[in-house]
Amino acid sequence: MVTDLKLIHPQRLAHQRGDQRLILREGTIVDVTLIAAPPSTKNKAKARDPEMHQTKKGNNRHFGMKAHIGVDAQSGLVHTVVTTAANSSDVSQTHALLHGQERTVFGDAGYQGVKKRPENQGKTVEWLWR
Repeated sequence: MVTDLKLIHPQRLAHQRGDQRLILREGTIVDVTLIAAPPSTKNKAKARDPEMHQTKKGNNRHFGMKAHIGVDAQSGLVHTVVTTAANSSDVSQTHALLHGQERTVFGDAGYQGVKKRPENQGKTVEWLWR
């Protein structure tokens, strides 16, 4: 569970905090986290939530959704959050996590091949993966 989430509006690329001005343009870190949902059908409708899906991470199965998150690499401010079904790939929402002014995008192995996807063609950013 995320307890210290610093959110800003995705369209607002400058944030005033005291006398410190934070400008989001150097780089974006992209990552995903699982949001668990109860898989039980012991409810009034006797059914699972139709928007929730199952995914496998390592050897464990998870039921719920994914939160795809774009974070400013310098300040640590979250500038974009997109939710999808848990069975969507991490790389599928990368284009939606970019604010357009970053020069570098950082991600993990789940984002390899992102620059080959049609929605990311022509982006003038450096893609770095660990």
